[in-house]
Amino acid sequence: MFDILPLPAFNDNYIWLIKDAATRQAVVVDPGDAAPVLAWLDANPDWRLTDILITHHHNDHTGGIAALKQRSGARVSAPADERIAAVDLPLTDGQRLEVLGIAFEVLRVPGHTAGHIAFYVAGERPLLFSGDTLFSAGCGRLFEGTPSQMLASLQRLASLPDATEIYCGHEYTLSNLRFAQAVEPENATVQQALAETQRLREAQRPTLPSTLGRERRINPFLRTAENGVRQRLQEERGVAAEASEDTYFAALRGWKDTF
Repeated sequence: MFDILPLPAFNDNYIWLIKDAATRQAVVVDPGDAAPVLAWLDANPDWRLTDILITHHHNDHTGGIAALKQRSGARVSAPADERIAAVDLPLTDGQRLEVLGIAFEVLRVPGHTAGHIAFYVAGERPLLFSGDTLFSAGCGRLFEGTPSQMLASLQRLASLPDATEIYCGHEYTLSNLRFAQAVEPENATVQQALAETQRLREAQRPTLPSTLGRERRINPFLRTAENGVRQRLQEERGVAAEASEDTYFAALRGWKDTF
């Protein structure tokens, strides 16, 4: 049986540590900073770091690779389409990777970066390590991809089961929900989520993981086909009623970029 721990890094990053008590082995996802992981290993000297999983090339997700690999000899698995140093296993869409006895499926989800991937675990407890593609109540900025690419990536992730636990790369939930409230001011589920998130952050507790079922109800970037979202975008961003979903999505992302 494995547990998943958030290791905070920088201002708002999460490094996800997956640990298996039976084997005393651990894996980390997107270690932008080695220090939190090294501190955990120092505090748990009978545990061994076996693998490092990377979703995309940005330094706040990759900066700790070298130090962790030097310390532990951990295998580094990362997207084949991105330039990341010290990769042992380049990953492509649909590839399956076994770590800690867990089968991870690689999903290519371009948009935030050109070769971004996510890691999905199917089964009774479905898990998604979404990097900077899908956030709670939000999605990543489009640094290298197009709105149509990001929309397609989010739709791909939205096809996963409702129970899927979402482990993303940043603690952006509060600001994302404030935007979601602006988009759908009458959405009671968003209002409830915002109040809950404010309580968690005041207590300095993580707001993650979310679930995909919850995200379908509160995340405007998964709701661009909803009439209420479209009406708001027509009012606030001047989108034509007959515009394509790509156009609506691009307008929503542009609004969030300046919110």
